[in-house]
Amino acid sequence: MEWPEVLRRIESGENSHTEFKRGLVDFSSLGRTLCAFANGDGGLLVIGVDNSGVIAGARENPESAQERLTNFLQNGCGSPVTAECDRYLTEAGWVHWVDVPRQRRGYEPFSYDGRFWIRRGRATAAPSPSELQELFNVFGLVLTEKQVVASATADDIDMNAFRSYMQAQGMRMEDGPQPDVESDLRNASVCDRLNGTLRPTLYGLMVFGKDPQGFPHTTSLFIQCARYGGGDQASDVLSAGESRGRLDEQVHRSMGWFRSLGRKEIYRGLHREDVPLIPEEVLREALVNAVIHRDYAIAGSQVMLEVFDDRIVVTSPGALPNHMTVEQAQMGGAPRSRNEMMANAMVVRGLMERRGRGWLAMRHAMRNFNGTEPTLENFERDRFVRVTFRFEPYPAGPKA
Repeated sequence: MEWPEVLRRIESGENSHTEFKRGLVDFSSLGRTLCAFANGDGGLLVIGVDNSGVIAGARENPESAQERLTNFLQNGCGSPVTAECDRYLTEAGWVHWVDVPRQRRGYEPFSYDGRFWIRRGRATAAPSPSELQELFNVFGLVLTEKQVVASATADDIDMNAFRSYMQAQGMRMEDGPQPDVESDLRNASVCDRLNGTLRPTLYGLMVFGKDPQGFPHTTSLFIQCARYGGGDQASDVLSAGESRGRLDEQVHRSMGWFRSLGRKEIYRGLHREDVPLIPEEVLREALVNAVIHRDYAIAGSQVMLEVFDDRIVVTSPGALPNHMTVEQAQMGGAPRSRNEMMANAMVVRGLMERRGRGWLAMRHAMRNFNGTEPTLENFERDRFVRVTFRFEPYPAGPKA
């Protein structure tokens, strides 16, 4: 872009495709803006102009400024940003600009400091969950369990966890000739090669990863826990937690958080009993189903475990898989997993028993526990599934 066009853009003021910066002091702000332009339809970053559009001139040495900008485009963001840098000497001083064209190359959107950024009018902002999902869709990333995670490497796989899992399936990894480690990882769909480098799949990270949430598009893949003081989300939050880690760790940590809420004291006649809000095996089954059946292509959303004063709700991103209806899910029968390998991993680790019986088992347990029926809702348009367990008041009796 030539100076006359840059001057015209300055005179037109800031908008969704133009932003002014006074200088090169705050590279964090520059990084967010450059990534936002790269994630959208492109844009022009002008340095040496204040927010009102007055040319003030950049104070930095012009050669050094251009070098810093060029280096930042290559190394400052999650992946290199293709852009044109140039400068012009005005009466007020040097004006530098970075012209970022529309670009869709690469495996994922552009990020700065581990986060994605977009333009929202004249502002640079972190995307909402729906905006983040649309951003991934624009870049062509469909996140399935076999999808390679480009920002991770094979070193991010916990080999002890992988070997333990293989042995649990009856594979003796110490006897006789064995395949090399890479072959083992690729044969098990834990890793695959991308552009010549061995990298984990989403399945590999979520089942065997050292830090499954440590990458830009896996950061939200955990269980969010919240205990409210009333009957809806507008009530005070009494307790909150995040259950991160591998899938089995997420379930175990969520169950630990649930136990920390304490037990319910009831009286049957003259006898006092301490009981959980709902049976632990019921909640564990719901959480296992939520993490293995969730739609991992819905970025920016977590599995939610919410405890209200009259019910417990488990919400999973994604509608029921493979066109399954609520009625089919409630009847059991042939299971239809969106993520077959993740489901099998939970079976091997003893967190699932007979697949296809989950709803029937939860329904039976709740009937025996307090006479209530769990409810299953499938929100196809908004893309989430919700399971609700209600509390039933126990008959009161005289206290001892």
